[in-house]
Amino acid sequence: MKKITRIFVLLLLVLAAALAVGAQDKDFTHIEAILKRLDEQSRFDRTDFSALLTMIVENPESGIEKMVVRQFRRDDGERFLLLIQEPITEKGQGYLLEGDNLWFYDPSSRQFAHTSLKETFQGSDARNADFGSTSYSDSYEVEGYMEGVLGSFDVYIIDLKAVDDTVPFPYAKIWVTKDSELVLKAEEYSLTYRLMRTSLFPKYTKVGDVFIPVQLIFLDELVEGQKTQISVSEISVSDIPDHVFTKAYIERVNR
Repeated sequence: MKKITRIFVLLLLVLAAALAVGAQDKDFTHIEAILKRLDEQSRFDRTDFSALLTMIVENPESGIEKMVVRQFRRDDGERFLLLIQEPITEKGQGYLLEGDNLWFYDPSSRQFAHTSLKETFQGSDARNADFGSTSYSDSYEVEGYMEGVLGSFDVYIIDLKAVDDTVPFPYAKIWVTKDSELVLKAEEYSLTYRLMRTSLFPKYTKVGDVFIPVQLIFLDELVEGQKTQISVSEISVSDIPDHVFTKAYIERVNR
């Protein structure tokens, strides 16, 4: 009888564990669906996108620097072009993304150099990857989540682990509003789980069916007092000529 009882208890424990795993999988499926919707509502798949970016870079040693960047973006084909307008010493420098290849152009040498989406943008706290479309559902897997509050918003706090090396950081935590499913905050970590950067997205605007942050704040967690603020203006979804997304165009505008 005792042996039968032990077997019955063991079966109950196995069943309980299986149900717990099933419930967890179901919850993760729900969160994974949220990530897919995040990506879908932030991509310009049916239109092009252009804007003017005003960047204020605060460095505790070198002070405050202003940069103005003209952005052109085409998510169908994963393309973007960034042309620096200010400061005058960097005017004409550009970044061209063509699929998996990102090129930096220096008008003083008239040369293109291959660079990476993981690199910082012009010494700021933004990364080159921040100027393209997001890919939470493709680039990360969900490690866990909890419900919480950020300011006056009910949010999901989602722990993510990168599934490839295309993103700047291998681990991330994002705060996503429950009602509108927008990312309000992100923390990004190194392989040793050291906090590297905190990103804040306090203001969004809707352009057609797409939501984009028009105010972005990047905090360097390794250097106290260092941060970058980006304001987005002059937004347009008009068609951009194909030749804009070419090396020849960057060279031509610098003549």
